[in-house]
Amino acid sequence: MPANLPPGLPIIPDGPQESGPFEMSADDFEAAVTDALGLIPAKLAAAMDNVAVFVEDDYVPGPGEDPDTVLLGLYEGVPLTERDSWWDAGSLPDRITIFRQPILDICGSRDEVIQEVAVTVVHEIAHHFGIDDRRLHELGWD
Repeated sequence: MPANLPPGLPIIPDGPQESGPFEMSADDFEAAVTDALGLIPAKLAAAMDNVAVFVEDDYVPGPGEDPDTVLLGLYEGVPLTERDSWWDAGSLPDRITIFRQPILDICGSRDEVIQEVAVTVVHEIAHHFGIDDRRLHELGWD
């Protein structure tokens, strides 16, 4: 991942996709994200602290970022492993954003969308717990 991007799941397309894009309403996609969050084990969900999950249509690269960068999800915040005793004093919630269109673009069926949403949600929650992309790759979550 380029050093100037926050932790997320960057994908730089290298050609035409074999499947997709799959059509799914915004409401159905949000339901898939909600369902994926519901799959998080209760103990793990209870350990999450001050994090909000959002769905947006697409990631828009900022100044200095590769304009062709595509993200499926993005974690923005301070991982639990990096918080100190002062962190709670007025800190905004961490933010996990799941990007609808890039996921639909790489999926060819509803089942693929549901699977990709689940993997992306787990990936971004892992960042909240301080697990970096290298470790996620080692664990097979990339």
